[in-house]
Amino acid sequence: MILRKAILIACGVAALAAAAAVAVVALAFALYAALLPAWGPALAAAGVAGACVLLILLGALSAFVAANPPRLKKQTGSEDLVAKAIALGREKPIIAAAAILVAGAVALKNPKITAALVAGFMAKPPAKK
Repeated sequence: MILRKAILIACGVAALAAAAAVAVVALAFALYAALLPAWGPALAAAGVAGACVLLILLGALSAFVAANPPRLKKQTGSEDLVAKAIALGREKPIIAAAAILVAGAVALKNPKITAALVAGFMAKPPAKK
């Protein structure tokens, strides 16, 4: 049972790889046909090779980033409201989008609240003594 499932998964992966290879070759032929009238056969072939090089570089860059993800600095416990809102938006984007829509609806319904918020954000901070 387990061996059969492993064989089916391997066959599926092989079929997907073959389909991807056929698609890449078809796209290369299409790009060559598109470039041929304007550039001629030699430059069209060079354009296809250049496109392949760009795709390989893009794949290598994505593999490099996946292997070495950027390290984010750990913040201390004193996070401000904006940092908490951004963290919530990254963790739960649907809730953040709903909150933005609700804030937009409130701003449209009551312009006094919007004016007070804008005035609060635009005010200069108090001078330190």
